[in-house]
Amino acid sequence: MSKQFDVVVIGAGPGGYIAAIRAAQLGMNVACIDEWTNNKGGPAPGGTCTNVGCIPSKALLQSSEHFDHANHHFAEHGIAVTGMSMDIGKMVARKDAVVKQNNEGILYLFKKNKVTFFHGRGSFVKAAEQGYEIKVEGATPETLVGKHIIVATGSSARGLANAPFDEENILSNDGALRLGAVPKKLGLIGSGVIGLEMGSVWRRLGADVTILEGMPTFMAAVDEQIAKEAHKAFTKQGLKIELGAKVGEIKNTKKGVSVAWTNAKGEAQTLDVDKLIVSIGRVPNTTGLNAPAVGLQLDERGAVVVDADCRTSLPGVWAVGDVVRGPMLAHKAEEEGVAVAERIAGQHGHVNFNTIPWVIYTSPEIAWVGQTEQQLKASGHAYKAGTFPFLANGRARALGDTTGMVKFLADANTDEILGVHIVGPQASELIAEAVVAMEFRASSEDIARICHAHPSLSEATKEAALAVDKRTLNF
Repeated sequence: MSKQFDVVVIGAGPGGYIAAIRAAQLGMNVACIDEWTNNKGGPAPGGTCTNVGCIPSKALLQSSEHFDHANHHFAEHGIAVTGMSMDIGKMVARKDAVVKQNNEGILYLFKKNKVTFFHGRGSFVKAAEQGYEIKVEGATPETLVGKHIIVATGSSARGLANAPFDEENILSNDGALRLGAVPKKLGLIGSGVIGLEMGSVWRRLGADVTILEGMPTFMAAVDEQIAKEAHKAFTKQGLKIELGAKVGEIKNTKKGVSVAWTNAKGEAQTLDVDKLIVSIGRVPNTTGLNAPAVGLQLDERGAVVVDADCRTSLPGVWAVGDVVRGPMLAHKAEEEGVAVAERIAGQHGHVNFNTIPWVIYTSPEIAWVGQTEQQLKASGHAYKAGTFPFLANGRARALGDTTGMVKFLADANTDEILGVHIVGPQASELIAEAVVAMEFRASSEDIARICHAHPSLSEATKEAALAVDKRTLNF
């Protein structure tokens, strides 16, 4: 006997669990299916973000940053540390505890909002009289029928055809988060977000890290001026970044990994490392969804085809997050999940892709929203730019972290903010002001006229806005 629901959500990552909760808040009878399992066989909702992505990587970044500060910066504050060591097992255990807290938090939210949770793999069976029949494969198999289906199955790390992940020597984000010891030599293919963050973690803890990036420019999606500043900072820290690298044969042995590659000058090189992290993007998770059973349309990448409102080719079937077009970001998935739940309820959910912030949690942090300077130049959009360095910010000096800058880009005629780019301390928090400003279509003058607390890092945002009109006060 099948169980009937108004909405069935397949996947409990950021897009899925948020969609389920919002739909339940709007009075619908909701089920959410997820197959992630913890080390005890129990449910672990939260998707890649919670289990092997955003949350655990931030836990390791925090631990390694404490270690780095104690090793290299405490002395500046008059704090003497001797005999310091790092317990990698304890660091990883703390990371696992943080993940577990988040898993349990989502299960609590399901219970609080009366969302029925099913632990297992969800897939389409057929169209049914009351919607669509969904099969749940797990310890307790179930058959559900949903009037509306929201596909939120996320994405997986894209591997190399000649060097598949074994999560022992050749690592995806999953294996990179589970290393039990600091590798003497660590290689990264691709300067993606996960790769840069994990490279930073293990570099701080003593690994010799080399990044092989195929593009001739570093972080091509980032504003060029900001990317150059970040490249300079990472190089100074000890990250070896090889641009224009063409990777050839990869040999995986018990001793480690050997990578044959060619540098930008065309010279043959070999990189021998203990561990290799592959960070070359992600692919949508639609394998096992059984999309053909109901005629659900997928594109050439395997992503679910949707319109601007996340509607698929089938009536009553929606898709959100990494499994559809757009940036693969947890917060983008959440916004789409809320919008879809509201559309199902007859409301007018909305997601503004132009004001979705991006963050890389390295040190220095990198964050941006809106268009880059190179995008504006390419489109012929007349603009004004203003920058302000953290070197001239009092709070940054007190923190002992003056790397980087804030950069504003505004329309040359209307002064409307077109993009804000930050590299430096707490960029992930500072970018929120820019997102709010752009959502309300503020001008750089609006930010320049707002009183910011002193001393604070946010004063650099105000000063960069002032710089658009060439009237900074502290630089």
